[in-house]
Amino acid sequence: MNYETTNPQTLAVHHGFGSDPTTGAVTVPIYQSAAFTFDNTEHAADLFALKQLGNIYTRIHNPTCDVLEQRIAAMEGGAAAMTTASGQSAVAFSVLNIAQAGDNIVSSTDLYGGSWNLFSNTLPTMGIEVRFVDPADPEAFRKAADDRTKAFFAETLPNPKLEAFPIAEVAAIGDELGVPLIVDNTAAPVICRPFDHGAHIIVYSATKYIGGHGTSIGGLIVDGGTFDWERHAERFPVLNQPDPSYHGAVWTEATKEMGPVAYIVKARCTLQRDLGAPMSPFNAFQFLQGLETLPIRMREHCRNAQVVADFLAGRKEVTRVIHPGHTEGEVRRRARSYLTGGFGGLVGFELAEGVEAGRQFIDNLSLAYHCANIGDARTLAIHPASTTHSQLTPDEQAATGVTPGYVRLAVGIEDVVDIIGDISQALDTVSSVKKAA
Repeated sequence: MNYETTNPQTLAVHHGFGSDPTTGAVTVPIYQSAAFTFDNTEHAADLFALKQLGNIYTRIHNPTCDVLEQRIAAMEGGAAAMTTASGQSAVAFSVLNIAQAGDNIVSSTDLYGGSWNLFSNTLPTMGIEVRFVDPADPEAFRKAADDRTKAFFAETLPNPKLEAFPIAEVAAIGDELGVPLIVDNTAAPVICRPFDHGAHIIVYSATKYIGGHGTSIGGLIVDGGTFDWERHAERFPVLNQPDPSYHGAVWTEATKEMGPVAYIVKARCTLQRDLGAPMSPFNAFQFLQGLETLPIRMREHCRNAQVVADFLAGRKEVTRVIHPGHTEGEVRRRARSYLTGGFGGLVGFELAEGVEAGRQFIDNLSLAYHCANIGDARTLAIHPASTTHSQLTPDEQAATGVTPGYVRLAVGIEDVVDIIGDISQALDTVSSVKKAA
């Protein structure tokens, strides 16, 4: 695309692809090929030696995935991106790319259940310690860090707590200490741009709002290109010392002519090559379709979710509404500071009658779907304590914001009158059961 713009709504439709040079196709083709031919032996050698970037094998790089990577990097204001097979692999790779046995990261307690389990159980088996701190106090990150700390990790709009993370405050602490901030922005694409507030790496489960239709699994890692890995060479030897797994490449030196992309190039050439969790070209195609309408859909998700939250706040069966628009004090200030495009599409609430009432509510929904996903065009509902966060202990659930009676709604883009109608009739069944008892 020759037209220059920084507007995410335009970049989502055009960036990284004009038309196919062979066929003239306007839509990005699905390059469903495992491997790609080389022009000659010199071309092949240059690709493997990083003297030239190009297509070798789809596990490492694919033309369809490349357009998605370029597009999301441009929308976020980042330097480069890499697609992965899932959001979970994106989270894992974002840490494993810079942390080794004996290292640690400091993470917010406010996390998706899968990330919590990865951090509290799986990473420690690899020798990587994860220290959890309450993000209500940004200074907790400083206090938990030491010379072996390789990253701070957080979710912009943590699922299910829904209290915006203090990105700028923690990023500033990281800059002082030489520790990059990795932010999972899955629940807040478009409405928050973490790089604008000092974050260094962004991860996504593209499965959610980016895809938008619940059809495909995939993840993304976006390199902001703003962290000075060379300046902090002692803390990050994996990027500043010869890597025996790739011809002794020193990543900060090998990528100088490519721009500030040492982090993402290393992730592609080592983790993606060796562990092999690539996004399929077909899924990349699906995500490109979703990305084109993402800014429009996010507006509708945010608008509908606010209406739902306001409605729930007026129901006698509901004791508490969990939504950024229904917060006060510092929590609300952060929501307004970071969620500049809206408060997101997630709404949580507590029912007065607890767990059984929550189950009764979900079982009586008619329009909304009961499934473990968010960011779908459809309205979805779930009981996190018995599903997405069930692998956590009760104390761990409480730390992430999950209580036994918590119900989460991922509000879709249906007509909000119909969404409210379905929620209302399901709440009526809860009321009738209470009266009968």
